Amino acid sequence: MSPQPTLTVLGIETSCDETAASVVRRASDGTVEVLSSIVASQIAAHAPFGGVVPEIAARAHVEVIDAVIGEAMRAANLGFSDLGGVAATAGPGLVGGVMVGLSAGKAIALARGLPLVAVNHLEGHAVSARLGARIDYPFLLLLVSGGHCQLLDVAGVGRCTRLGSTIDDAAGEAFDKIAKAMGLPYPGGPPLERLAEGGDPTRFTLPRALLGREGCDFSFSGLKTAAARLAEGVTDPTDRRDLAAAVQGAIARQLTERTHRAIAVYLREHGGGDRRLVVAGGVAANGEVRRALTALATSEGFTFHAPPLAYCTDNAAMIALAGAERLALGLIDGLDAVARPRWPLDEAAALAHPTHAPGRKGAKA
Repeated sequence: MSPQPTLTVLGIETSCDETAASVVRRASDGTVEVLSSIVASQIAAHAPFGGVVPEIAARAHVEVIDAVIGEAMRAANLGFSDLGGVAATAGPGLVGGVMVGLSAGKAIALARGLPLVAVNHLEGHAVSARLGARIDYPFLLLLVSGGHCQLLDVAGVGRCTRLGSTIDDAAGEAFDKIAKAMGLPYPGGPPLERLAEGGDPTRFTLPRALLGREGCDFSFSGLKTAAARLAEGVTDPTDRRDLAAAVQGAIARQLTERTHRAIAVYLREHGGGDRRLVVAGGVAANGEVRRALTALATSEGFTFHAPPLAYCTDNAAMIALAGAERLALGLIDGLDAVARPRWPLDEAAALAHPTHAPGRKGAKA
């Protein structure tokens, strides 16, 4: 195989409530350098509603997208002529926001004569740990965030096999909704983690979902409902701390149990080698989740990898890297690339074994 070229790529991410742009340089040997990473958050705009409002998000992206891209280019100390391509999130996500970033990427590609890569947001998360360390393919991926929760066997660029997915809510959504019920600010994961410090995770009994069900799927709706009901009658500071610890422990436990099952499936496919566990997405920043999964990886002889904390939540550096990896293989898209609200990484599995019936709302993947 001929050596891959060194590529400098502008990445654009607008799938939810962060407007982000980044310039990443991927060397011919696979090493990665983040030259800039700019994120404009919309947390203040959505906080009064306790969650992301799609129309507000789309309008906010329109207002700041040009400035964010300009700042990313200035921070990288590069001009558009120094780029080898443009990568933009094309889904899955809130389609109004996706359209803003994808349109900006198309405009730059057209005006500057650059190749365009329409990136799956989930593939960005899949490669995000490679922003901080050299991680070879294949690896087992736990992608866990506010909108996504799934286990994937990642064999290479665009070669993902779904091993399990949430059948209802994602783990990050459970964190946010339970935190809201406890009167904590949005987004709920970080304040709930802080509240849980020193708490007794065994004090409250919470449901354990899908215990008798085979496979590697997740379910967090029962936990979310039970914890929210408990929160209504819990006012004592010690009780609140214990409930937060119980919620965090229950989420970490389910993630660990299902990942343990996925490890067995992964090893049947790959044998004893290539024992790498990668955890990505916003929930990967949670300390208790990291500790539980690190212990699991160690016990199974796997190396544990997670993105640097700055790249756990939505960012454009992961989109730029995913774009660079695709571009190095000659995988580019036309200016007719469409914004997709839903876009599974393993489309064959999604068609053959859908986790949600047509016409019903559910996880974005």
